[in-house]
Amino acid sequence: YCFRAIECTAEAGGQICVIHPWNNWSPEENAQMYHSMLPFAKACGIKIATENMWNWDPKTDQALPAACSDEQSFLANLQAVDDESFVACLDIGHAEMRGLHTTAEKMILALGDKLQALHLHDNDRHYDSHRLPFTMDIDFEAVVRALKKIGYTGDLTLEADRFLQTYNADTVAQGVEEMAKCANRIRDMF
Repeated sequence: YCFRAIECTAEAGGQICVIHPWNNWSPEENAQMYHSMLPFAKACGIKIATENMWNWDPKTDQALPAACSDEQSFLANLQAVDDESFVACLDIGHAEMRGLHTTAEKMILALGDKLQALHLHDNDRHYDSHRLPFTMDIDFEAVVRALKKIGYTGDLTLEADRFLQTYNADTVAQGVEEMAKCANRIRDMF
């Protein structure tokens, strides 16, 4: 499925295809997987981005570490692949989940120029809520300050799919308008 995702990204005119690491694999194990895809991605003119993931502990009701879930793990996964066509996609909401002991701001600053894609959504800093930015508890002013500090020039992708689920077929256009306002607000912060 990953090769098809790379192919579809190229066909759609994209430049980066986000492919999740396996949560419980070591950086070296994930690197083997990514190395098997990179020649095809390069032939398609596509970069592959790995994303910060999480596991869940129902006993403590919080996120547990997984591949790329904190700065050290993310950097270790990037270094294990060590290829200019392998970059980072930071999921802002994942970075702010209780139990992972990091923040989006810390991760942005640690990733620096390897950060070339973002998944933007908000949460209560506990659950992976995928709500529209500025509607819950993540400090997007701190996020944007950190992005400015590293000179971020990549895409900003709203990943607020649960927000749109609150609309029906007759009102979904209103939801899309709200998303556009949010995207413009973030753009204006830059």
